[in-house]
Amino acid sequence: MNLNATLIIQIVVFLTFVWFTKSFVWPPIVKALDERAKKIADGLAAADKAKADLANAEKKSIEELRAARESAAELRSGAEKQAAKLVEDARAEANRIIAAAREAATNEAAAAAQKAKDALRDQVAQLAVAGAERILRREINAQVHADLLTNLKQELS
Repeated sequence: MNLNATLIIQIVVFLTFVWFTKSFVWPPIVKALDERAKKIADGLAAADKAKADLANAEKKSIEELRAARESAAELRSGAEKQAAKLVEDARAEANRIIAAAREAATNEAAAAAQKAKDALRDQVAQLAVAGAERILRREINAQVHADLLTNLKQELS
């Protein structure tokens, strides 16, 4: 055979193989590669979105934790203030009760002292009347009067 004919037949077979590959084999391979590239791109986008969501969730959880700590601190501060107010109110009430008891005791002591003074005045008045009676019953004598007044002083002491 002729070298040129062999070369021409090989060219025709090669072109037929290229056309067959381009028409029937290449499109499914390209389609599969495009689908795979799309899946990979979608997966990468989903991973990026998940990373962003995770970062946002972490920021949100940190913010909520900070807010919870601040709220707890405010509650603790409020409770401490309320406890201090209760203690102060209790002290004020105790001081008021003590002052009232002290005033009542002072009033009772003053009343008892006044009663004792009144009783003493009554006794002094009775003794004075008794002394005057004795003086008037006896005859008028300076020495006897002096003795009676001395006895009266001793009775008052």
